Amino acid sequence: MKILIVGGVAGGATAAARIRRNTEEAEIILFEKGAYISYANCGLPYYIGGVIEERERLFVQTPEAFGKRFNIDVRTLSEVTAIDRERKEVTVRTAEGKVYRESYDKLLLSPGASPVRPPLKGIDSEGIFTLRNVTDTDRIKRYLDEKQVKRAAIVGGGFIGLEMAENLVHAGVEVSVVEMADQVMGPIDYSMASLVHEHLVQKGVKLYLGQAVEAFERTDAGLGVTFKSGIRLQVDMVILSIGVRAETRLASEAGLKLGEMKGIYVNEYLQTSDEAVFAVGDAIEFPHPVTGKPWLNFLAGPANRQARIVADNIVFGNKAVYEGSIGTSIAKVFDMTVASAGLPAKRLKQMGIAYLSSTTHSASHAGYYPGALQMAVKVVFSPQDGKLYGAQIVGYDGVDKRIDEFALVIKQGGTVYDLTRLEHAYAPPFSSAKDPVAIAGYVAGNILSGKMTPLYWRELRDADLSRVTLVDVRTQDEFELGAIPGAVNMPLDELREHLDEIPRDKPVWVYCGVGLRGYLASNILKGHGFKEVRNLAGGIKTYKAAVTPVELPSEGTACVSAGGEKDSGTDMQPDKVIKVNACGVQCPGPILKLKQGMEALQPGQCLEVSATDAGFPRDAEAWCRTTGNRFLSKTEENGVYRVRIEKAQTVSAVGQKTAVGGKGKTFILFSDDLDKTLATFVLANGAAATGEKVTVFFTFWGLNAIKKEQKPKVRKDIFGKMFGMMLPSDSRKLKLSKMNMGGIGSKMMRYVMKQKGVDSLESLRQQAIANGVEFIACQMSMDVMGIKREELLDCVTIGGVATYMDRAGEANMNLFI
Repeated sequence: MKILIVGGVAGGATAAARIRRNTEEAEIILFEKGAYISYANCGLPYYIGGVIEERERLFVQTPEAFGKRFNIDVRTLSEVTAIDRERKEVTVRTAEGKVYRESYDKLLLSPGASPVRPPLKGIDSEGIFTLRNVTDTDRIKRYLDEKQVKRAAIVGGGFIGLEMAENLVHAGVEVSVVEMADQVMGPIDYSMASLVHEHLVQKGVKLYLGQAVEAFERTDAGLGVTFKSGIRLQVDMVILSIGVRAETRLASEAGLKLGEMKGIYVNEYLQTSDEAVFAVGDAIEFPHPVTGKPWLNFLAGPANRQARIVADNIVFGNKAVYEGSIGTSIAKVFDMTVASAGLPAKRLKQMGIAYLSSTTHSASHAGYYPGALQMAVKVVFSPQDGKLYGAQIVGYDGVDKRIDEFALVIKQGGTVYDLTRLEHAYAPPFSSAKDPVAIAGYVAGNILSGKMTPLYWRELRDADLSRVTLVDVRTQDEFELGAIPGAVNMPLDELREHLDEIPRDKPVWVYCGVGLRGYLASNILKGHGFKEVRNLAGGIKTYKAAVTPVELPSEGTACVSAGGEKDSGTDMQPDKVIKVNACGVQCPGPILKLKQGMEALQPGQCLEVSATDAGFPRDAEAWCRTTGNRFLSKTEENGVYRVRIEKAQTVSAVGQKTAVGGKGKTFILFSDDLDKTLATFVLANGAAATGEKVTVFFTFWGLNAIKKEQKPKVRKDIFGKMFGMMLPSDSRKLKLSKMNMGGIGSKMMRYVMKQKGVDSLESLRQQAIANGVEFIACQMSMDVMGIKREELLDCVTIGGVATYMDRAGEANMNLFI
């Protein structure tokens, strides 16, 4: 039997070796249009960045050694240009231009995929590269060295693009990543990708999300990259990592069937529409095991498995069946590991498949053993039977083994309950008694059973909080460091004493740091008769990461080394630096350890705290602003965050905010008199102009100053309707406190203001909004007066006395008008 194989690497070379192991009788010829048949293409970025120092280590086998060991006729630099299925022949063209034909009994196609290179203006300029093979690698490496590249743009934020970003930073290059979507890492959901965004920015990578490249231009200064938005970058080199396209030209021209996704159609035996022709690798499409719908999968692992199966079927007949791939993938992004298996929630939504999800934050091993690092785990599953559809992990240590466990359950058609039945090897350095995989299963099971009703971050972000009670069950210290606007603080351990303060006629939404205390709080509330209780999935950790926008980089933003930000506090004398280890401790542990450590210090001494919670540096900075201590530096390396803080001479405790240490201005507007309202906004704008935080709290009649002119229809009871008839409908109907004269006075006031060039009330109000003045409407006043949230300006937030007291505590001036 004469077998021809088109293409090497994972698919073709693996199949050739397996065929030879199956039989010594077959004549095997392998054609490869490049110079190499077996190399580590996944290692190419690391060679470019210098992590892999020796180029030879990229090669698994040379053509000569491979051919000799397996008795295979290896023909490199030989491109198969056509297939004659009737004659069972292929046409081959060599690098020298020689063309000849070769017959076959069986033909295996492994043509792979080619990088997408869009037809943009200037796309062929010098310094623009794609990365797919060794030749591309050599060109990029040579260009880096010869041109002494300082700035590079990577177009595309997928796995290869981010691996290249890391390795170019490692090589000392300032890197910008340009991605047309609103997130990097397409195979994972936005909330998980947002954690990657944080890490990339920490590492000094400039992120341009939601930006499409329009053109390239070669200039004397290098390469100009112009976005459709008008932004222009000046760089020395561009790496295109937009994606790849299945190489199907050869199959298509031969009349072989292509599938719905425009890949080569194959059956379960990896046989094409021609029984003598088989195909494997990136070019084929095959039904997804979860959905049953065709899809393309550009991964080396499945290609190797397909090669083994197809080799057996070519030699022994169609016996081995390929079960398909769920696209299990993993990537290193600086210190972080990002992994995915199965389908993300966004893909299920696109396909109209109902799903539920859970997000958990677990330590890689027992928290009391040194070096425990957090990982975020998201699973998506069927709301009917809990069938596991997909899993995503963003973390540091131990991500690889967990994603493999999820992949096993998904591929076997298992459920979230199966996650709790997996038996894990446990010792403190490797895991916890409750492994992160099991925790994900337990939480998903609670959601399915109704024991916990999840609240997802988008629902909270888009919600009208006047219709619910949002309760933060973290400690007071955590709440003071930053909370979701509109929330009231009722620490979990004190919740039972405050149940009477929570309205029972509205849904109650609870949240904590990562979701665990919120779950416990929801059980308490449900146990005391509260009906509609939901817990924020993933806690404020997930919410903050997801809702915090990635700002466009400012000009001159420097790229830092892979070690993290410059440590401005490293010049502290060693005897003055006290170190505290909070690694493996979940929020609020690190900030509490910080607080305790600072209490033991003398003024002028420095505290260095190490933690594995990515949000800790931000919390530490907020704590310093509140207490008056001096934040010196923050660094990050291998998932460990270190902050240094110098103790101030005079310190105020968190939660003990005084007028002396406070900044900002707070106004309570109780009146709806035109003159008093005007004065309020004039003062608020003046205070905002100084750069201080300004809050205006609107209560009772003052609510009329922030009503919309065009209000939507809302349902009101009889008292609400009566108040509506008696109260001013909007700010233009406000009256003067003196000399109103049936409305003539207020009209005169507005006329004179216009003649004198004084801004109107509405203009002053808009200026206040533009200046960042916070508008808070009193919930109790709204309830009493029958005013609905929809009637107020969109920028207004709803709060109560606790919200006002919080803002007043931060201010050094409070005015009641």
